[in-house]
Amino acid sequence: MAHNLDFNEQTQQYGFMSVKEKAWHGLGQIVQDYPTSREALEFAGLDFEVVKRPIFAVPERKPEDMGVLDSIKIPERFATIRTDRNTALGVVGKDYRIVQNREAFNFFDAIVGETDGILYETAGSLFGGSKIFITAKLPSYIKVGKDDLIEQYIFLTNTHDGSGSIIAAFTPVRIVCNNTLSAALRNCSGVIKIRHTTNAKERLNEAHKLMGIIDTMSPMLDGIFNQWSKIRITDNEVQELIKKAMAPSKEVLDNVALGDYEQLSTVFKNTCEKVNEYAFSAPSQQLETTKGTLFGAYNAITGYYQNICNYKTEAAKMNSIIYGGTAQQRGQNAFPPATIFLFLFYHIPFYYSF
Repeated sequence: MAHNLDFNEQTQQYGFMSVKEKAWHGLGQIVQDYPTSREALEFAGLDFEVVKRPIFAVPERKPEDMGVLDSIKIPERFATIRTDRNTALGVVGKDYRIVQNREAFNFFDAIVGETDGILYETAGSLFGGSKIFITAKLPSYIKVGKDDLIEQYIFLTNTHDGSGSIIAAFTPVRIVCNNTLSAALRNCSGVIKIRHTTNAKERLNEAHKLMGIIDTMSPMLDGIFNQWSKIRITDNEVQELIKKAMAPSKEVLDNVALGDYEQLSTVFKNTCEKVNEYAFSAPSQQLETTKGTLFGAYNAITGYYQNICNYKTEAAKMNSIIYGGTAQQRGQNAFPPATIFLFLFYHIPFYYSF
């Protein structure tokens, strides 16, 4: 089960729901109408409870010790247990506060309640229920040029295994990319992380804070993307930007900057070639806003990881896109501030700060 979606043996259903469109793994429940958060919870198989239970170590026993030795309680360590299956999801400390799926969705409702017309679009459960996510589409678009529309989403993830916080974030997704789970923003101010020790009131305040971020970032991105779409760059400049954006380390970036291509690995060169091919041949790269523009070069990076890159497993793809792996890192760092500044400096008389 390479995708690592949760599978319910009783219902024979995968822990994923999507409105109208199947995800890349082709599994889960496809519904025709946008659901409420409660309905999304049920469709995605997320209507289960998690509890904390003490952890005990069982000593190694010899035949003569049977019935004599007791188990040993591990101090201040607890297992998180999914009660409907009585399965362990992770190990946490004494101060860890479980946030039930319904609480996480209530948290999301507080965000959604700030704006009319927000639609829940996907929800799911990974790794036996240890990680969950939900995404919702905002009613407004970022419009680049005349007809290049960028949908706006907010998404929330939560973990039950102690591996992370509640994360709520805002992300723009180009319609032509057909990927509603991408988090391709570089600016970390579009993300709110809430530890599992905060109370409901603090979470609610954080929800309001995210809507403020969206109100600020949306018009800012509109201006940035439209400005980038007007900046004409040559094919050679596109290729140079791709090399810098794809550099996996400072050492590789330094070699790219020096033009010392002999020191670059074959894997890196081949990856850059694939991004170049996407940049110059993908239909979404032939629009007025993308062909031969800085905006198009940026989208070549994010589009490659969303639509072209081969991942070892579906789980690797989902982790990379949703939970901050390579796709997010390359997308978020597609063009570092210094690189953008150089292009904006030489092409227009002002630039945006990030």
